[in-house]
Amino acid sequence: MADHDGERAQRSGGGQLKALVVITGHSGAGKSEAIAAFEDGGYFCVDNLPPRMIGSLGELFRHEGSGVEYAAVVSDVRGGDYFDELIAVLGELGGDGPKPMVLFLEADEETLLDRYKETRRRHPLAPEGRIVDGIRAERELLAPLRERADVVMDTTDLTGGELRRRIREEMLGRDEGGKLAVTLLTFGFKNGPPRDADLTLDVRFLPNPHYDPELRPQTGMDEAVRAYVESGTQAGEFYGRLLPLLEFLVPAYVAEGKTHLTIAVGCTGGRHRSVTVADRIRRDLEGRDDVVVKVQHRDVELAS
Repeated sequence: MADHDGERAQRSGGGQLKALVVITGHSGAGKSEAIAAFEDGGYFCVDNLPPRMIGSLGELFRHEGSGVEYAAVVSDVRGGDYFDELIAVLGELGGDGPKPMVLFLEADEETLLDRYKETRRRHPLAPEGRIVDGIRAERELLAPLRERADVVMDTTDLTGGELRRRIREEMLGRDEGGKLAVTLLTFGFKNGPPRDADLTLDVRFLPNPHYDPELRPQTGMDEAVRAYVESGTQAGEFYGRLLPLLEFLVPAYVAEGKTHLTIAVGCTGGRHRSVTVADRIRRDLEGRDDVVVKVQHRDVELAS
């Protein structure tokens, strides 16, 4: 809590409004988690705000001494007929202050149905009818707003914590502004590939330490395993093709405005080969000044 309070103190004070985020999207797609992430990041947050009040709130925050520099609001179909005005309101905002950034959250129909079944809540567009009818009506209603959005996040495969983390990395990491956040995610194919990867590399063609009893308990971070995986010519030839490809892709993604790139690296169990390759990629990318790299090992503890 102390860290959050300190961050709020830095992002509020006496200045005028610097950033306004409007969070919208499908009911059940994670807007409550999103607004919590912005609140933890020091934003002044308002949930379920009718569109016309967004303009009034922005006008208030633009005054010197308002104490609010960063604000986020949720506006969605719970606002009833007022919600139809949201696109018009967004077009009016930004004249005398920051242009609002629209974050649109969505998920596939099956996921939304499952979430509604878990919470046993009624859909706002089908209070007396079938949930699926409300989901489909809402998807049609929101289509123009989705096209207007600055950032669209699919939360189908995200937990609440993962969504908050993604928002922190992609939208709240101002200290690393302009850099591409690269996540190297290792996994085992026997546990299923991740669905949120931008690029997936299958490295099961490399020598497998699993069949060596001395190497099996170790991981791809151990020198003996690394030497085994990178023995012969295959690893060297693979790196010789992969690393120049990433050298080309990274600045292209940055120029396009992409903020986050997930590269999944998979082997059979996710313990040896994928970990070694991900670490090799990490060492290469960390020498760049336009990326921030982190590594996640999904299945290391599951593999044996």
